[in-house]
Amino acid sequence: MVARELLGCALVHFHHGEWLGGWIVETEAYLAIDDPACHGARGLGRSNASMFADAGTLYVYPIHAKFCVNLVTQGVGIGSAVLIRAIEPVWGVEVMKQNRGTNDSRRITSGPGMICSAMQVDRISDGVDVTRSNEWALHSGHDVIDDVIATPRIGISQAVDLPLRFFVDGNRYVSGLAREHTRPRREQLGTLGE
Repeated sequence: MVARELLGCALVHFHHGEWLGGWIVETEAYLAIDDPACHGARGLGRSNASMFADAGTLYVYPIHAKFCVNLVTQGVGIGSAVLIRAIEPVWGVEVMKQNRGTNDSRRITSGPGMICSAMQVDRISDGVDVTRSNEWALHSGHDVIDDVIATPRIGISQAVDLPLRFFVDGNRYVSGLAREHTRPRREQLGTLGE
């Protein structure tokens, strides 16, 4: 439910005097029960402790010399979160391009590692409560519920058939294959509230 509802919301990070971020257009849910791909499946440990914190906490973990940012979705002691897979860049776009070393706007935040690189997210943000932070904000934005497609998650080796990846159909910033969309991947949510 949360993975779907996050689509169309704004996620921003205040870094070195500038807000960086945009509209969430792709997510993946990782469940506390019967989901071996979830980092919480192995139990509470030092590296995944924030995943067992209050809903609204960031769980940031390293992978392949990059980072991924997740939003914890349940109560204390329940390891469940939503991976932010893609964002349509809106705020601090030029800075995010510099951070990513590209002028191609589609290559700024069209994948979880790209998001963290563009928005300057690392383990320092792990455990931050976005509902109370001065450096993070999550706000409602676009109603995209009628444009959501669900597919199996990508880039994992366990529980690969669960339809827990959600994205905005036709949005040009969604990662993955174009054939997963029902319409051409050229659309944008726009700059509402910019």
